[in-house]
Amino acid sequence: MKSIIGVQMTNMMNKKIFFWLLIPLFFMACKDNAVDEKPIDARIPVTITTIDTTGIEDYMELNATATYLVKNNIKANATGYLSSVNVDINDFVNNGATLFSIKTRESKVLGNTINKIDPSLNFGGAIRVRSNASGIVTMVNVQQGDYVQDGDPLVTINDANSFALILSLPYELKKYVSVGQQLNVILPDGTSRTATVQKFSPTVDATSQTQNVVLKINGKNDVPENLIVKVRINKSANAKTISLPKETVLSDETETDFWIMKIINSNTAIKIPIEKGIQTEDRIEIISPVLTAEDKILLTGNYGVADTIQVKVIKK
Repeated sequence: MKSIIGVQMTNMMNKKIFFWLLIPLFFMACKDNAVDEKPIDARIPVTITTIDTTGIEDYMELNATATYLVKNNIKANATGYLSSVNVDINDFVNNGATLFSIKTRESKVLGNTINKIDPSLNFGGAIRVRSNASGIVTMVNVQQGDYVQDGDPLVTINDANSFALILSLPYELKKYVSVGQQLNVILPDGTSRTATVQKFSPTVDATSQTQNVVLKINGKNDVPENLIVKVRINKSANAKTISLPKETVLSDETETDFWIMKIINSNTAIKIPIEKGIQTEDRIEIISPVLTAEDKILLTGNYGVADTIQVKVIKK
Protein backbone atom coordinates (compact mmCIF):
# COMPACT_ATOMS: atom_id res chain seq x y z
CA MET A 1 0.00 0.00 0.00
CA LYS A 2 2.80 2.32 0.95
CA SER A 3 4.59 1.53 -2.25
CA ILE A 4 1.54 2.56 -4.30
CA ILE A 5 1.23 5.84 -2.45
CA GLY A 6 4.92 6.47 -2.97
CA VAL A 7 4.65 5.89 -6.65
CA GLN A 8 1.74 8.33 -6.91
CA MET A 9 3.63 10.98 -5.00
CA THR A 10 6.63 10.48 -7.22
CA ASN A 11 4.47 10.96 -10.35
CA MET A 12 3.00 14.17 -8.96
CA MET A 13 6.47 15.50 -8.18
CA ASN A 14 7.63 14.68 -11.69
CA LYS A 15 4.64 16.53 -13.19
CA LYS A 16 5.40 19.62 -11.09
CA ILE A 17 9.02 19.54 -12.10
CA PHE A 18 8.03 19.19 -15.78
CA PHE A 19 5.59 22.13 -15.46
CA TRP A 20 8.19 24.41 -13.97
CA LEU A 21 10.62 23.44 -16.70
CA LEU A 22 8.07 24.41 -19.37
CA ILE A 23 7.56 27.96 -18.04
CA PRO A 24 11.00 29.37 -19.05
CA LEU A 25 10.74 27.59 -22.41
CA PHE A 26 7.39 29.34 -22.99
CA PHE A 27 8.83 32.77 -22.21
CA MET A 28 11.84 32.10 -24.42
CA ALA A 29 9.54 31.19 -27.31
CA CYS A 30 7.50 34.39 -26.80
CA LYS A 31 10.70 36.42 -26.72
CA ASP A 32 11.88 34.85 -29.96
CA ASN A 33 8.54 35.63 -31.63
CA ALA A 34 8.67 39.24 -30.45
CA VAL A 35 12.10 39.66 -31.98
CA ASP A 36 10.91 38.31 -35.31
CA GLU A 37 7.94 40.77 -35.61
CA LYS A 38 8.72 44.01 -37.49
CA PRO A 39 7.39 47.34 -36.15
CA ILE A 40 4.54 48.96 -38.13
CA ASP A 41 5.62 51.95 -40.28
CA ALA A 42 3.07 54.71 -39.53
CA ARG A 43 4.68 57.25 -41.86
CA ILE A 44 2.54 58.63 -44.73
CA PRO A 45 3.96 58.05 -48.22
CA VAL A 46 4.25 61.40 -50.00
CA THR A 47 5.76 63.04 -53.06
CA ILE A 48 7.35 66.47 -52.92
CA THR A 49 7.94 69.48 -55.14
CA THR A 50 9.75 72.82 -55.03
CA ILE A 51 8.91 76.38 -56.00
CA ASP A 52 8.85 77.78 -59.53
CA THR A 53 10.08 81.32 -60.15
CA THR A 54 8.80 81.61 -63.75
CA GLY A 55 6.55 84.61 -64.32
CA ILE A 56 2.78 84.05 -64.04
CA GLU A 57 0.33 85.92 -66.22
CA ASP A 58 -2.70 87.47 -64.57
CA TYR A 59 -5.42 87.30 -67.19
CA MET A 60 -9.14 87.05 -67.68
CA GLU A 61 -11.20 85.60 -70.51
CA LEU A 62 -14.09 87.45 -72.18
CA ASN A 63 -16.58 86.31 -74.81
CA ALA A 64 -16.44 87.58 -78.38
CA THR A 65 -18.72 86.82 -81.33
CA ALA A 66 -17.61 86.15 -84.90
CA THR A 67 -19.51 88.25 -87.42
CA TYR A 68 -19.37 90.06 -90.77
CA LEU A 69 -19.52 93.81 -90.32
CA VAL A 70 -20.60 94.45 -93.93
CA LYS A 71 -23.48 92.57 -95.56
CA ASN A 72 -24.05 93.56 -99.18
CA ASN A 73 -27.58 93.44 -100.58
CA ILE A 74 -27.32 93.14 -104.37
CA LYS A 75 -30.38 94.67 -106.05
CA ALA A 76 -31.89 94.47 -109.51
CA ASN A 77 -30.65 97.20 -111.86
CA ALA A 78 -33.58 96.91 -114.25
CA THR A 79 -37.18 95.72 -114.44
CA GLY A 80 -37.72 92.43 -116.21
CA TYR A 81 -37.39 88.65 -116.06
CA LEU A 82 -34.42 86.76 -114.64
CA SER A 83 -33.00 84.83 -117.55
CA SER A 84 -30.21 83.26 -115.45
CA VAL A 85 -29.30 82.78 -111.78
CA ASN A 86 -25.62 81.91 -111.26
CA VAL A 87 -25.34 81.73 -107.46
CA ASP A 88 -26.63 79.66 -104.56
CA ILE A 89 -26.47 79.94 -100.77
CA ASN A 90 -22.98 79.35 -99.27
CA ASP A 91 -21.23 80.03 -102.59
CA PHE A 92 -18.11 82.18 -102.47
CA VAL A 93 -18.19 84.86 -105.17
CA ASN A 94 -15.51 87.26 -106.31
CA ASN A 95 -15.91 90.97 -106.83
CA GLY A 96 -17.27 91.63 -110.32
CA ALA A 97 -18.68 88.12 -110.87
CA THR A 98 -21.95 87.90 -112.84
CA LEU A 99 -24.71 86.83 -110.48
CA PHE A 100 -27.90 87.31 -112.56
CA SER A 101 -29.08 88.23 -116.04
CA ILE A 102 -32.25 90.29 -116.53
CA LYS A 103 -34.22 90.59 -119.77
CA THR A 104 -36.57 93.54 -119.90
CA ARG A 105 -40.11 93.25 -121.23
CA GLU A 106 -39.30 95.72 -124.00
CA SER A 107 -36.32 93.70 -125.18
CA LYS A 108 -38.48 90.61 -125.42
CA VAL A 109 -41.14 92.35 -127.48
CA LEU A 110 -39.05 94.66 -129.68
CA GLY A 111 -35.67 92.97 -129.70
CA ASN A 112 -35.99 90.95 -132.90
CA THR A 113 -37.69 93.76 -134.83
CA ILE A 114 -35.05 96.38 -133.97
CA ASN A 115 -32.17 94.00 -134.57
CA LYS A 116 -33.48 93.32 -138.07
CA ILE A 117 -33.39 97.05 -138.80
CA ASP A 118 -29.90 97.61 -137.26
CA PRO A 119 -28.05 94.49 -136.04
CA SER A 120 -25.27 96.66 -134.54
CA LEU A 121 -27.63 97.82 -131.79
CA ASN A 122 -27.83 94.27 -130.36
CA PHE A 123 -31.09 95.29 -128.77
CA GLY A 124 -32.68 92.67 -126.51
CA GLY A 125 -29.52 91.40 -124.81
CA ALA A 126 -29.68 90.48 -121.14
CA ILE A 127 -28.61 93.00 -118.51
CA ARG A 128 -26.00 91.60 -116.15
CA VAL A 129 -26.10 92.02 -112.35
CA ARG A 130 -22.59 91.79 -110.87
CA SER A 131 -21.22 91.34 -107.35
CA ASN A 132 -19.73 94.46 -105.77
CA ALA A 133 -17.64 92.55 -103.20
CA SER A 134 -15.92 89.22 -102.59
CA GLY A 135 -17.64 87.07 -100.00
CA ILE A 136 -20.07 84.31 -99.12
CA VAL A 137 -23.66 84.25 -100.34
CA THR A 138 -25.97 83.94 -97.33
CA MET A 139 -29.36 84.54 -98.95
CA VAL A 140 -30.86 84.25 -102.44
CA ASN A 141 -34.33 85.78 -102.76
CA VAL A 142 -35.22 84.85 -106.36
CA GLN A 143 -35.03 82.07 -108.91
CA GLN A 144 -34.73 81.87 -112.66
CA GLY A 145 -37.80 83.18 -114.51
CA ASP A 146 -38.94 85.51 -111.73
CA TYR A 147 -40.17 88.97 -112.64
CA VAL A 148 -38.26 91.66 -110.70
CA GLN A 149 -38.45 95.41 -110.55
CA ASP A 150 -35.58 97.85 -110.47
CA GLY A 151 -34.25 98.01 -106.86
CA ASP A 152 -35.61 94.65 -105.68
CA PRO A 153 -33.10 92.80 -103.39
CA LEU A 154 -31.81 89.70 -105.13
CA VAL A 155 -29.03 88.30 -102.97
CA THR A 156 -27.10 89.00 -99.74
CA ILE A 157 -23.30 88.63 -99.65
CA ASN A 158 -21.16 88.79 -96.52
CA ASP A 159 -18.10 90.84 -97.37
CA ALA A 160 -15.10 88.58 -96.64
CA ASN A 161 -12.88 91.58 -95.83
CA SER A 162 -15.26 92.70 -93.11
CA PHE A 163 -15.07 89.51 -91.00
CA ALA A 164 -14.20 90.32 -87.36
CA LEU A 165 -14.60 89.30 -83.75
CA ILE A 166 -16.69 91.67 -81.68
CA LEU A 167 -15.51 91.77 -78.07
CA SER A 168 -17.70 93.36 -75.40
CA LEU A 169 -15.05 94.89 -73.16
CA PRO A 170 -15.98 96.18 -69.68
CA TYR A 171 -14.87 99.80 -69.64
CA GLU A 172 -12.72 99.36 -66.52
CA LEU A 173 -10.54 96.90 -68.49
CA LYS A 174 -9.93 99.25 -71.41
CA LYS A 175 -6.52 100.19 -69.99
CA TYR A 176 -5.32 96.64 -70.71
CA VAL A 177 -6.27 96.71 -74.44
CA SER A 178 -4.88 98.96 -77.16
CA VAL A 179 -5.14 99.26 -80.95
CA GLY A 180 -2.60 96.99 -82.66
CA GLN A 181 -2.28 94.67 -79.65
CA GLN A 182 -2.13 90.91 -80.27
CA LEU A 183 -4.61 88.86 -78.24
CA ASN A 184 -4.99 85.11 -77.85
CA VAL A 185 -8.34 83.66 -78.98
CA ILE A 186 -9.55 80.24 -77.79
CA LEU A 187 -12.19 78.43 -79.85
CA PRO A 188 -14.76 76.03 -78.32
CA ASP A 189 -12.92 73.03 -79.79
CA GLY A 190 -9.79 73.94 -77.82
CA THR A 191 -7.79 75.34 -80.72
CA SER A 192 -6.44 78.87 -80.57
CA ARG A 193 -5.84 81.81 -82.89
CA THR A 194 -4.25 85.22 -82.58
CA ALA A 195 -6.15 88.40 -83.36
CA THR A 196 -5.18 92.05 -83.72
CA VAL A 197 -7.13 94.84 -82.04
CA GLN A 198 -8.36 96.98 -84.94
CA LYS A 199 -10.61 99.66 -83.42
CA PHE A 200 -12.93 100.62 -80.58
CA SER A 201 -16.59 101.49 -80.89
CA PRO A 202 -17.18 105.20 -80.17
CA THR A 203 -20.08 104.37 -77.81
CA VAL A 204 -20.55 102.43 -74.58
CA ASP A 205 -23.61 100.32 -73.82
CA ALA A 206 -25.63 102.27 -71.25
CA THR A 207 -26.79 99.17 -69.34
CA SER A 208 -23.74 96.92 -69.23
CA GLN A 209 -21.11 99.69 -69.50
CA THR A 210 -19.20 97.67 -72.08
CA GLN A 211 -17.50 98.93 -75.20
CA ASN A 212 -17.34 96.91 -78.42
CA VAL A 213 -13.85 96.19 -79.73
CA VAL A 214 -13.23 94.96 -83.28
CA LEU A 215 -10.59 92.20 -83.58
CA LYS A 216 -9.17 90.88 -86.84
CA ILE A 217 -8.00 87.24 -86.91
CA ASN A 218 -4.44 86.88 -88.17
CA GLY A 219 -3.79 84.52 -91.07
CA LYS A 220 -6.36 82.23 -92.65
CA ASN A 221 -9.91 82.80 -91.47
CA ASP A 222 -11.74 79.51 -90.87
CA VAL A 223 -13.99 80.67 -88.04
CA PRO A 224 -17.73 80.42 -88.82
CA GLU A 225 -20.07 83.35 -88.33
CA ASN A 226 -21.85 83.67 -84.95
CA LEU A 227 -19.33 81.42 -83.17
CA ILE A 228 -18.71 82.55 -79.58
CA VAL A 229 -15.01 82.44 -78.66
CA LYS A 230 -12.90 83.33 -75.63
CA VAL A 231 -10.48 86.25 -75.79
CA ARG A 232 -7.71 86.31 -73.20
CA ILE A 233 -6.90 89.74 -71.74
CA ASN A 234 -3.57 89.93 -69.92
CA LYS A 235 -3.80 92.20 -66.90
CA SER A 236 -0.14 91.82 -65.92
CA ALA A 237 2.86 89.62 -66.52
CA ASN A 238 5.17 89.49 -63.51
CA ALA A 239 8.80 88.94 -64.44
CA LYS A 240 9.45 86.80 -61.35
CA THR A 241 7.04 85.14 -58.97
CA ILE A 242 7.11 82.31 -56.45
CA SER A 243 4.52 79.70 -57.35
CA LEU A 244 3.60 76.10 -56.55
CA PRO A 245 1.49 73.46 -58.30
CA LYS A 246 -2.20 73.79 -57.53
CA GLU A 247 -2.24 70.40 -55.75
CA THR A 248 0.06 71.64 -53.00
CA VAL A 249 -2.33 74.32 -51.73
CA LEU A 250 -5.07 73.22 -49.31
CA SER A 251 -7.99 75.18 -47.87
CA ASP A 252 -10.83 75.00 -45.36
CA GLU A 253 -14.47 74.45 -46.36
CA THR A 254 -15.15 78.17 -46.75
CA GLU A 255 -11.93 78.71 -48.73
CA THR A 256 -10.87 81.58 -46.49
CA ASP A 257 -7.72 79.99 -45.03
CA PHE A 258 -5.04 78.38 -47.17
CA TRP A 259 -1.93 76.39 -46.29
CA ILE A 260 0.74 74.02 -47.54
CA MET A 261 2.57 71.10 -45.90
CA LYS A 262 6.31 71.71 -45.69
CA ILE A 263 8.99 69.16 -44.78
CA ILE A 264 11.18 70.40 -41.91
CA ASN A 265 13.42 67.35 -41.49
CA SER A 266 13.92 63.92 -43.01
CA ASN A 267 10.51 62.56 -41.99
CA THR A 268 8.35 65.38 -40.57
CA ALA A 269 6.01 67.80 -42.37
CA ILE A 270 4.14 70.70 -40.79
CA LYS A 271 1.27 72.99 -41.78
CA ILE A 272 2.35 76.42 -43.11
CA PRO A 273 -0.39 79.10 -43.60
CA ILE A 274 0.02 81.04 -46.86
CA GLU A 275 -1.34 84.07 -48.71
CA LYS A 276 -2.28 83.37 -52.34
CA GLY A 277 -1.69 85.64 -55.30
CA ILE A 278 -2.29 85.07 -59.01
CA GLN A 279 -3.87 81.73 -59.88
CA THR A 280 -3.73 79.92 -63.24
CA GLU A 281 -5.09 76.57 -64.36
CA ASP A 282 -2.22 74.63 -62.78
CA ARG A 283 -0.19 76.99 -60.56
CA ILE A 284 -0.76 79.38 -57.63
CA GLU A 285 1.43 82.33 -56.67
CA ILE A 286 2.62 82.31 -53.05
CA ILE A 287 2.86 85.86 -51.70
CA SER A 288 3.77 84.89 -48.13
CA PRO A 289 5.69 83.36 -46.49
CA VAL A 290 8.81 83.72 -48.64
CA LEU A 291 9.78 80.26 -49.90
CA THR A 292 13.17 79.25 -51.29
CA ALA A 293 14.32 76.65 -53.79
CA GLU A 294 15.53 74.47 -50.91
CA ASP A 295 12.05 74.16 -49.38
CA LYS A 296 10.34 70.81 -49.97
CA ILE A 297 6.55 70.97 -50.23
CA LEU A 298 4.18 67.98 -50.22
CA LEU A 299 2.62 67.41 -53.62
CA THR A 300 0.65 64.23 -52.79
CA GLY A 301 -0.27 62.65 -49.47
CA ASN A 302 -1.09 66.08 -48.03
CA TYR A 303 -4.89 65.97 -48.06
CA GLY A 304 -6.83 65.56 -44.80
CA VAL A 305 -3.75 65.23 -42.56
CA ALA A 306 -2.94 66.77 -39.18
CA ASP A 307 -0.86 69.91 -38.62
CA THR A 308 2.24 67.77 -38.00
CA ILE A 309 2.72 64.37 -39.64
CA GLN A 310 5.40 61.75 -40.11
CA VAL A 311 6.12 61.20 -43.80
CA LYS A 312 8.06 58.92 -46.07
CA VAL A 313 9.16 60.51 -49.35
CA ILE A 314 8.68 58.27 -52.35
CA LYS A 315 9.72 58.85 -55.94
CA LYS A 316 6.92 59.98 -58.24
